[in-house]
Amino acid sequence: MAAGAHPLAPDHLPAFITAPGETDVLMVVTAAILLMAVLGVGLLYLRLHAMPERMAHKSQKIQFEIVAVLGLLALFTHVHLFWVAGLLLALIDVPDFSGQFGRMAHALERIAGITPRRTAEGEATVTEARGADAADLPASKPEGGSHA
Repeated sequence: MAAGAHPLAPDHLPAFITAPGETDVLMVVTAAILLMAVLGVGLLYLRLHAMPERMAHKSQKIQFEIVAVLGLLALFTHVHLFWVAGLLLALIDVPDFSGQFGRMAHALERIAGITPRRTAEGEATVTEARGADAADLPASKPEGGSHA
C-alpha cells in the first residue's frame, strides 16, 4: 500500500485498513462471528423452548401431548403463559386415575348386580376372577329394565 499512498497519509496504517481490491479480513471475521452468534442464540432459544416437551416425554402420553400443544401455541402466538403452563404441567406427575376408576366401576357393577363385562382380550373382570365373591353376587337383571 506504500507505493500508491497519498503523500499526507501516515507511514504505518492499522491492520484493519485494507488496500483497494483486497479482501477485508475484519469484515469477514465479523460476519462469521455474527452468523455463529445468531445460530447459537437460535439453537439456545429452541432448546429452551422444547425443554417442557423433553421433560414430559417420560410421563404419560396424554400429558406429553398437552405439553407439546402448549409449546406450539407459545411458539406461534408468543404468549409466554402457554410455555409456563406447559412447563408446570411437565413438572407435575399427574396420577393415573384409570385403575381407581376401574375399581370403582367394578364395585358399582357388583352393588347394582350387573354381570361383569369382559375385557377386549377375553379375560374376566375382577369380580369373576375372585371366584368366591362371584358366587354370592345377586343374579343379573335383564337388560330391558323398568328404569329410564
